[in-house]
Amino acid sequence: MKPRFIFLAVVLVVMGVIASSAMFTVQQTQQALVLQFGNPIAVRNEPGLHFKLPFVQNVEYYERRILDLDPPPQEAPLADQKRVNVDSFVRYRIVDPLEFRKRAGTDTNFRSIFGAQLNSAVRAEVGQVFLADMLSNKRQEVMDRITANLKEKAPEFGVEVVDVRIGRTDLPEATSASVYNRMRSDRKAYAAEIRAEGERQKLNIEADADRQSTIIMAEAKQKSETLRGEGDAARTLILSDAYVRDPEFFDLYRTLGAYEKGLGEGTTMVLSPDSEFFRYFQSSTGR
Repeated sequence: MKPRFIFLAVVLVVMGVIASSAMFTVQQTQQALVLQFGNPIAVRNEPGLHFKLPFVQNVEYYERRILDLDPPPQEAPLADQKRVNVDSFVRYRIVDPLEFRKRAGTDTNFRSIFGAQLNSAVRAEVGQVFLADMLSNKRQEVMDRITANLKEKAPEFGVEVVDVRIGRTDLPEATSASVYNRMRSDRKAYAAEIRAEGERQKLNIEADADRQSTIIMAEAKQKSETLRGEGDAARTLILSDAYVRDPEFFDLYRTLGAYEKGLGEGTTMVLSPDSEFFRYFQSSTGR
């Protein structure tokens, strides 16, 4: 009995090994490529349990999720002959594992080849624009052209390009100082130009204000002189009319006015008692 049990146990172990070698599982985030003697023969994209020939076929797994390719920053010339350090990256998805393995072989090899194509496309597009364009809305246009270029080449590797981005665009240290100094000089010149324009406008405003002030003062003086002359003329006419109507009352009125102006608080006058100035003190008629 014991040899029989041992034989059955051995058979069960062998069958278990064969069964485990004949089955493989594909996860939700994976896709599998079945190889027979190193040659790809089938692609399994559906998640779940799958079967293969034991000991003859093996399985390679590839990601279904979006992957990223981020090569090192590169120095690229611009259209104005300036050089910038460009840091770009691409997001991609493997859609055909069979074609991916045929063309790229391994993920490391693909990253090397496609990374070089990304850098080449970036240099070609960046070389057609200026530094200011990389800091404006034209940056998106550059990325769109690079994305279109890579999407055209991606099917050759069995991948789909999802997005391409230029992360940073920096000036090399050798040129950043000179560019900064030139920008500072331009800003200083522009500021001086604005100040000069402001000073010119200030002088024009002050000159116009002085001119208007002179005109207003002259017109006001002319008007005041005219009114004063008209007032004096009217006063003379009134006084003349009053003198004609009642000369004695007019003399009294004028004398009282002289008293009001001449005899104030603290006034000292040395005059003869029979002086003409005090004639109304001696007589109500002034005689």
